[in-house]
Amino acid sequence: MSTSAAPQFVLAVDVGGTKVESALVDDHGRVLTSSRHRAATGSSASSEQLAVAVTNAVTQTRLSLPTGAALVGVGIGCAGPIHLQQGAVSPLNLPVWREYPLKDRVAALVPDLPVRLRMDGLCITLAEHWVGAGKGVDNLMGMIVSTGIGGGLILGGVTVSGPTGNAGHIGHIEVGGFDDPCACGGIGCIEAIASGPKTVAWAQTQGFNGESGEDLSAAYSTADPIAIAAVTRSGRALGHAIASAATLLDLDVVTIGGGFANVTPDLLDFARETIARRVQFAYATRVRVVPSALSGDGPLIGAAALIHRAHLVP
Repeated sequence: MSTSAAPQFVLAVDVGGTKVESALVDDHGRVLTSSRHRAATGSSASSEQLAVAVTNAVTQTRLSLPTGAALVGVGIGCAGPIHLQQGAVSPLNLPVWREYPLKDRVAALVPDLPVRLRMDGLCITLAEHWVGAGKGVDNLMGMIVSTGIGGGLILGGVTVSGPTGNAGHIGHIEVGGFDDPCACGGIGCIEAIASGPKTVAWAQTQGFNGESGEDLSAAYSTADPIAIAAVTRSGRALGHAIASAATLLDLDVVTIGGGFANVTPDLLDFARETIARRVQFAYATRVRVVPSALSGDGPLIGAAALIHRAHLVP
């Protein structure tokens, strides 16, 4: 990185199941609000519509670069799975993109700049480690609990991507005792149980009349018994998955963000209670499960960290 006094920004891009968002992020992990742009994605969009959404967001954000500032690279976080060596993506919730060359598409818009791509769960973990709830923690798993469930890992102070870029994809760990079918082909994946839409869908099978995570949150706050049962079920499933990950990886902290993570603070309490049942594995039950400290900025900060914190991303 240059030692010039000019402000240095990374153009951060976050591609998910409902939107693509981009912004400039400085080398202190701060998002330049005026540079933030987003466009809808969604499972009904065509491949070209998705590509246009990415192109428009990146182009508009690049035009927002302040006079005298330096653009030092582009970081892309995308829902998984990804194909690291090819720079391609196949997001489960964007079915028209299978091995889509997202990195090349973006690189063509920013010639002569480095472009790095990683799974969105890894990006959120980088953000938490840099300026969030996992700051200074060297054995960390970050999780997103939203439309889907994603995750990423930092072990021994460096990120773990794996040879294909998909290490840490905890959303498709199967949880014992659940038979919810998952779009990936598995049965009982944590994403199929505890993501926002799947939790609401389960509640509806029990007679819940709401349509969204916000409806479920409101019902939970009034002690609606179906809402309580649904949130309890999802929180416990999250706890099972985290306990398994902590047992395997000897984690210090798990940070949890994403829209549905805010349904109620009790969601994480149910997870913690479940983890605590592993009474013979103190090294696993010591894991701290904490809410994200980054609000909605985490995915963009993490995508920018692919460049700003490149020494942590082998």
